[in-house]
This record gives sequence, C-alpha cells and structure tokens, in this order.
Amino acid sequence: MLWSLLVRFLKPAWPLILAVIIFQLAQSITSLWLPTLNADIIDNGVVTGDIGYIWRTGGIMLALTLIQVACAIAGVYFGSKLAMSVGRDLRAAIFDKVVNFSEREMGQFGAPSLITRNTNDVQQIQMLVQMTSTLMISAPMLAIGGIIMAVRQDLGLSWLMVVSIPALIIIVSLIIVRMVPMFQLMQKRIDRINQIMREQLTGIRVIRAFVREDEEHERFTTASKNVAEIGLRTGNLMALMFPAVMLVMNLSAVAVIWFGAFQVESGETQIGTLFAFLQYIMQILMGVMMAAFMFVMVPRAAVSADRVGEVLHATLSVKAPEKPITPAKSTGEIVFNKATFAFPGADEPVLNSVSFQVKPGSTTAIIGSTGAGKSTLIGLVPRLFDATEGVITVDGTNVRDFEPLELWSRIGLVPQKSFLFSGTIASNLRYGNEEATDAQLWEALAIAQATDFVRELPDGLDSEIAQGGTNVSGGQRQRLAIARALLKQPEIYIFDDSFSALDVSTDAALRRALSTHLPNATKLIVAQRVSTIRDADQIVVLENGEIAGIGNHENLLKTCTTYKEIVDSQETAQAQS
Repeated sequence: MLWSLLVRFLKPAWPLILAVIIFQLAQSITSLWLPTLNADIIDNGVVTGDIGYIWRTGGIMLALTLIQVACAIAGVYFGSKLAMSVGRDLRAAIFDKVVNFSEREMGQFGAPSLITRNTNDVQQIQMLVQMTSTLMISAPMLAIGGIIMAVRQDLGLSWLMVVSIPALIIIVSLIIVRMVPMFQLMQKRIDRINQIMREQLTGIRVIRAFVREDEEHERFTTASKNVAEIGLRTGNLMALMFPAVMLVMNLSAVAVIWFGAFQVESGETQIGTLFAFLQYIMQILMGVMMAAFMFVMVPRAAVSADRVGEVLHATLSVKAPEKPITPAKSTGEIVFNKATFAFPGADEPVLNSVSFQVKPGSTTAIIGSTGAGKSTLIGLVPRLFDATEGVITVDGTNVRDFEPLELWSRIGLVPQKSFLFSGTIASNLRYGNEEATDAQLWEALAIAQATDFVRELPDGLDSEIAQGGTNVSGGQRQRLAIARALLKQPEIYIFDDSFSALDVSTDAALRRALSTHLPNATKLIVAQRVSTIRDADQIVVLENGEIAGIGNHENLLKTCTTYKEIVDSQETAQAQS
C-alpha cells in the first residue's frame, strides 16, 4: 500500500523529484571526491613539503566544499517542498473521499479515526518522503561509491568492510523487525485516545451532570498511559539504534587505524591513503546508517499508509450514477415504494417494505416510538444511505439516478442534531445561501422564530458562534439551523425532529410561519410530539419499521391503535404535569 500510495502522489511532482536527484547526486559526488583530494594533499603536498601543491589542491577542496553545501541546501529545500506537496495532496484526497461518505462509512471508521488518519498518519508519510528525498541518493551513493573508492585506495584493508557492513545491517534489521508491530499498536492507541477526548469534549455537560469527572479522568489517563507506554518502548528501540551504529563505526575506525598502521610501517600504504580509506569507510557506514534511519521510518509510514489507503479505497455504499437523470419538472413529490433498509450484518431490517406518497406542497409527518425507523426513513430521500430494497423517487425519478448535487439542491435538511460551525450567526446562515443579503437573513430568522434572541445579542448577525453552537441553547441552535435551511429555498424541506427543543408556543408559531411562507414547498416532518404534527396533511405512523397507519389526525384516532396510544399517553402526561 505504501508503494502504490507514494507512486500515485509523487508522480505529479516529478519536477521536484528531478531537482532533488540532481542536487543530491552532485552533493554525493563532491563528498566522495574530497577524501581522495585529502590523500593527495597529504602524500604529495604535506609529506614532500610542496606548498604550492597544498594551496592548489586546498583551493579545489574549498570550492568542492562550497558546492557540496550549496547542493545540500538546495536538495533539502526541494525535498521539503516535495514532502509538503505530498502531504497537502494526501489530506485533500482524504477530505474529498470523506465528504462523499454515507452514514454507513462514517460509522465504520468513526470521526476520531478519520481525524487521526488525516493528520498523524499523513504526517508519518510526509516525514518519510522528506527523509527519503534527502537521503535516497546520498545514502546509496555514499555506501556504494565509498566501497568502490575505498577498494581503489587500498585493497588490502577492504576485508574490514566485509565485517563491519554486515554487522551494521544485522543490528539495524533486528531493531526494525521489533519496531513494526509497535508502530501498528501505537496508531490504534492514538485512535483510542482521540475517540475518548472527542467523547469527553462533546459530552462535558453530561459528565458534569452525572458527576463522572473522576471516572472520565481515569479513563483518559489510562488511554494516555497506554500511548506513553508504547511510545516509550518504541523510543527506547530508536534510541538504541544510534549508539549501536556508532559502536560499529568506532570499532571499524579503530580496526582501520590498527591494521593500517602496520601497512604504513611496512611501506605498503602511504599515510594519505590510510586517512582516505578511513574517511571512505566512515562514509560507507554513514550511508548505511542514513539508510537505516530511513528504513526505521518505513514501518511506521507503512502502517499509516495502510490506514490512509483504507479510507481512499473504501467502497462507497452511496454512489453517483454513471448517467444521471435530471427530471424536467420540479414539484417536490416524494414516493416510497416498498422501501426496505437493513444495516450490514443485522438480523432484522430497520424498515420493511414501507410505501406511501408525499404530494407536492403538502405536509407529511412521521411519528412512532423510539427506534421505529423514522430518521432512517427520511434519510433515504437525500441518500444519507440507500435502501437495500425498494425505490424512493423525487419528482418521478429514482433518487439513485440523480446527480448527488442536483438531488441535494432540491432538499433542505434540518438534522436531528443541529450543528453550527464556528464563526458568526451570519456565516452559519449563509451556508444555505452564500449570496443572501442581511435582509434575507432577517426574513429567514423571522420565519424560524429566531429574530428576538438574535437582536438581543450585542453584535446581532455578527455575534460569534462557538464550534458546534455550544454557546447557544438547544432551541436557539435548532431555530438557527431551520433558518439556514430556509435560505436555501429548496422544493422539499425535511425536519428530523427539529422542533423537539422548542416550547409548545414557539413550535406552534414556527409551524404557522412555515405554512404561510412556504405554501408550495413539500414538508416532511419527523416528530415525537403529537401537537407538532396534528395539523399535517398526512401522518405516517411507524411501528417496528413498518407502517401501522396512515391518514390525518382525526382518521388515525379512529383507525390506528398505535397512534391512539401515543396520543393518549401524551395527553395523560400533560394532564399529570
């Protein structure tokens, strides 16, 4: 997965890759040339006392060093730019994929895991790209080129490389093999701590209400300790690598000096040649060490690439049609024809052969006990998920045949959990219509019965909204979400229990305003309160995923036992209160 992912996202950046290769190649060549010049300056300049030769060769070495530094800086710059571009494109690809996820895929991965994959996992891949772009040429060039140059300098001492290089490779390999499963476990534990933190931040009021601070603190502490534990174990192994490599390098240097001294004494080797051989063997081992550090990052990046790949290659349960159809008419008619839905692996369907028609410009309400399938049913219209059997049509066209954007342009959805983005009231409302004027914003707020509380705020439409709308009440949040949907001006409005946080009088005023200002729009309302749906043109009663009754309020009281029980229970509760 890592290789295919890198090929896919590195291919468009080939000019940067070419620049990195050129500068890294130039840097490596100058690095390999310098020890030979150093040997020459010692043997032909210092030993013979030729000052002119020392100045000339020294000048060449200085020029090569400056070229080496310039190439190194350029190589790192283009390598960093390459890594940043890969990280940017990866995050964009994940985002583009996730925004097309249905409820099923979102439930499969979970928000905390998706956040980790788009941040921490992408960062691991980005770090690998940056490291390899810096070392992918210099490491093998130093290792292979160093071996060739060292053999040219002194074949008699070359047997030392046969001992030191395999020893270094074996040590590094043993450490890497142990680190791979640790990296996999670390990513899972990071996912877990993100999940706990998200739950605690979003549910802080519940935690405080039930005085569960100590228990939640203990749960977070345990998850944090688990991450710290695996991080410490991984860090210990990584920390072991550098001294192990340095031990092999220092022992090799001692061996070269020791055995080289005998050859210098016997006249087989010159002093400059010995120093050059020592430098080359250090370059060889340095190249192996750099490759080792690069390979240390590969297992962790491979784990991250697998997790990113799971998102990018996830099969979408809701797909756009190959040949979309756009209906000629736009009336707002909705038809459910034997709609059935079951979650993967479930024994029983949530919805079972549900059939009814929502006429254009009418108000249809859906009521039933908790878990009856109300929200699932209306979620089939905008394709939050697709029916496993049956057909849902909008304006006579199967919703599966719509271009998704075209389908959504016809629908204004106010979900059960109204969500507001961080920003201002105005910016949140303009999610429904970017071009809306302030006058249109106030009009939508008036219909949604939100004008009074917005005017009372110091900055009115420019008042700040915290992430998720946590600085406004549940009822205010619902009314702002309704106003946002109104600004979209679609032909179909879907209210998924969107009046539940409103008091009875506000609920009634809002419904009257909707009837007055949206006479031609189709309205599909899910509600728990009978008072909210009493005046609907059509009421659908769901029980265990099936239609228990359909009709208006008066007819259902006579013909539907389930509906009558709901009405009686709510009237009894109101009387007792």
